[in-house]
Amino acid sequence: MNATKKNGLHRLVLFCAILACAESVHAQGVDYIKTHYVKTEHMIPMRDGVRLYTAVYTPKDASQKFPILLTRTQSGVEPYGTDQVHRTLGPSGLFGKEVFIFVYQDVRGRWASEGAWVRLRPHNPNKGPRDIDESTDTYDTIDWLIKNVQGHNGKVGHWGM
Repeated sequence: MNATKKNGLHRLVLFCAILACAESVHAQGVDYIKTHYVKTEHMIPMRDGVRLYTAVYTPKDASQKFPILLTRTQSGVEPYGTDQVHRTLGPSGLFGKEVFIFVYQDVRGRWASEGAWVRLRPHNPNKGPRDIDESTDTYDTIDWLIKNVQGHNGKVGHWGM
C-alpha cells in the first residue's frame, strides 16, 4: 500500500474513532441522566454559617455503593432546579456511564451560594474554628456529603478548581 493510501486509511480510522467517542458522549444526554440519576439540591452550611448551593446527582441503582466525584466552581452549576439536569456528568460524557455520585457546587459568593466571593481566596494556615478559606469550604462540603448523601462508598474525588 502506498503512503497516500495508508495516510487516508489512518484518517478514516481516526475519524471513526472520533465518531465512536462522540456517540458515547452524546448517548449520555439528558434522557440518560434523568433515567439513571436523581438530582437533589442542597444549601450546605459552612463553619461560619454561610451556605453553599450544591447539586447532587445520585445513581438510581441502589444495588451497590458509589464514590463521590465533587467539583466546586465559580462559573455556576446550572441548570438550577431539580427537574433540570446537565447534559453530561463528570469531566467528560464518558463518566456518567461509569457511575459515580456527581456533586456540583457554586463556590462561596457565586451564583446560588451565599457569602462574599474572593478570587483565589488564599490559604490561611492559622485558622480559628470559624475562619474560612477554600480548603475549609471543601472540607465542610465533603464532611456534609459523607454524613448526608446515601449510597456512597466513603471515597470522594475532587476535579476542577
